[in-house]
Amino acid sequence: MTEPTKKHRVLSIGGATFDLFARTVMPFTHIDAGSKVPIDNVIEACGGGAANTSVGMKRLGCDAFFCGVIGSDQWGDKLLRNFDIEEVNTSAATIVEGETTSFSIIIAVAGGDRIIFTTPGTNRHLQDATFDRELAKTMDWMYLNRLHEKSFIIQDDIAALVSAKDGPKFTWNPGGRQIEDGAESLANRSLLAHTTLLLVNREEALAFSQQETLENAHRLFHSLGVGISCITDGSNGTTAFDGTQFYRCGTLSTASAIVDTTGAGDAFGSGMTWALLHGKDLPNCLRAGTINATSVIGAIGAETELLTDTEMDRRLTSVPLPVEVLSALP
Repeated sequence: MTEPTKKHRVLSIGGATFDLFARTVMPFTHIDAGSKVPIDNVIEACGGGAANTSVGMKRLGCDAFFCGVIGSDQWGDKLLRNFDIEEVNTSAATIVEGETTSFSIIIAVAGGDRIIFTTPGTNRHLQDATFDRELAKTMDWMYLNRLHEKSFIIQDDIAALVSAKDGPKFTWNPGGRQIEDGAESLANRSLLAHTTLLLVNREEALAFSQQETLENAHRLFHSLGVGISCITDGSNGTTAFDGTQFYRCGTLSTASAIVDTTGAGDAFGSGMTWALLHGKDLPNCLRAGTINATSVIGAIGAETELLTDTEMDRRLTSVPLPVEVLSALP
């Protein structure tokens, strides 16, 4: 009898958020203070960086774990029920009493633009006491999503884990205060030195690197130890750098096909991480991330249209999406 293929173990670290979407056909320019805005419908959905990437990695066939903090309230119950449905392992999750789970109210308009009203809730409680180091040691890959600034204390633990001999590979999507502190701050350097895949958008890349061009940002990240830096730039596509070659991947969607961009970055990162885990070359990793993100923005909710590994393999073969190989960025 053939032995079953071992699944890659991936731990997503960060937030889980319950999202309430209200969609309107009115553009933001027509919404004034005090006005009544008609909405088409209201949709409940699960989200938050680590929740999205753990569900994304599970759909792609990995043994996915979520590490974060959830309240024992109605929002937390819905998040936990969703993890159960998606078969995400929550043994590294912490449930706290008397606290409000992170939730967001998202006003979405035609074309995918949105305003997000959010509270960190229990996400701010991800700290030393709630981070499962022993479980993290058993992972093949760790995916660190945006952290609340009160959770930065766990960066030392993560740096120790990914720098250890035979430690897990590492995807990092920094945000907020980490971006403000800059790539060359001591705490950020300790993570970048062992980052397999760095994910930032254009604005974050320039602020984080304190450089004026994307090429210089990529080069700085590589000089600090990053294996692959990846910078998304909306409709302009994505650039990546592996220390030798630059790559540029276009987009698949048009403005008319975009329903909601919430979770697109998480879907892109999940697709790329999955492709790296399976030994695909960088052009195909960029294709996988773009294909996954394109699927997600075609529906409301950050997790609704995340792809399975079977569907991803099919689309990688059937969807034309050229990737340019460049010696420098124009």
